[in-house]
Amino acid sequence: MKSDLFASENLARAGGVPGMSLQNAKSVKYEVDGEMLARQGSMVAFRGDLQFERKGQGMGSLLKRAVTGEGLALMSVRGRGEAWFAHRAGNCFIVDFEPGDALTVNGRNVLCFDPTLSYEIKMVKGAGMTGGGLFNSVFTGTGKLAVVCDGHPIIIPVTAQSPVFVDTDAVVGWSARLETGLHRSQSVGSMIRGGSGEAVQLKLSGEGFVIVRPSESTEPAAGH
Repeated sequence: MKSDLFASENLARAGGVPGMSLQNAKSVKYEVDGEMLARQGSMVAFRGDLQFERKGQGMGSLLKRAVTGEGLALMSVRGRGEAWFAHRAGNCFIVDFEPGDALTVNGRNVLCFDPTLSYEIKMVKGAGMTGGGLFNSVFTGTGKLAVVCDGHPIIIPVTAQSPVFVDTDAVVGWSARLETGLHRSQSVGSMIRGGSGEAVQLKLSGEGFVIVRPSESTEPAAGH
């Protein structure tokens, strides 16, 4: 059988060192030898002796589900084998953490990660309860995290002299050491008259970077 479908770039990568690697721009391959963590529903294929289990549903886990962006829930993958992960054909990127690194990531952009990474759900300081993406996961430790993004991300430097203002629906993540707050770009009178729909943004200041996606659209709620 002959077809461009069977081009070498489409073939599953051969087995190698345990851990995470890009299968292609839209998917991540993970050679599991023990345990790893992934977004529920993101596994598209696997082979080998693997077990998939939802994370516990205690109060802490329920809180994490509620606030990790669009109700993200995690699953653990245990055993030995290979698994492939993807989400809505989004572009995948692998972030390699070294000691001292810390990255805040919107839960909707988390795909999978090494169990050696620690993550904590935090409310974005100064952001109150207005809009999406105001609870985020702060990742620290050593290991790899795979993030997924609609389209090609934009990485914008943030300096003390030049804070950056981002739409809360478009933000993917930012340097965890940045200061956050809300910025209102419209007057109350303008909002009453209809405004532009861009009334409030997340303000990031300090030294670091912010990652945004080239889209403000949000995913439909589960079950819709």
